[in-house]
Amino acid sequence: MFTTISNQTIISIACILVSFVSLAMAFIALLNYRKLYKEYDYFMRGRDAESLEDLILEEKDAIFALQSEDENNKEYMRAMNRNVRASFQKMGVVHYDAFEGMGGKMSFALALLDYTNSGFVINCMHAREGCFMYVKEIDAGTTEVPLGNEEKEALERALGYIKD
Repeated sequence: MFTTISNQTIISIACILVSFVSLAMAFIALLNYRKLYKEYDYFMRGRDAESLEDLILEEKDAIFALQSEDENNKEYMRAMNRNVRASFQKMGVVHYDAFEGMGGKMSFALALLDYTNSGFVINCMHAREGCFMYVKEIDAGTTEVPLGNEEKEALERALGYIKD
């Protein structure tokens, strides 16, 4: 038959369980302490307070040098970014035959634009007598001067409206 377990027995079992958990935690803490002590001993081996101070000062100087170099690199990247934005990044070319019967499509319209879609369109018309070149400025993708068909197409290619 079943016997009733007294309150004292329950309390004793709980105390034994708490003791085992405490013992396990103490053992884990002891292992962590030994590991930390070994790392500390390895770090301190052959060093005194002066050599540690020298090491810390060297590391501090190295950190300052890295911060200075980082700032220089950031400024260099800003300058490079400004240069890239100011350079011509977009281009559209259209070859055409300016005068019927010339053949070979020796004439062309070339549009060069920067990051802000500003730049110019060059129209070079090849004829038997020579070559005629015209330049028209582009500001924010538009111009006040009327563009010819080939110049419009070159501008649209540079703006990405027409794919090759």
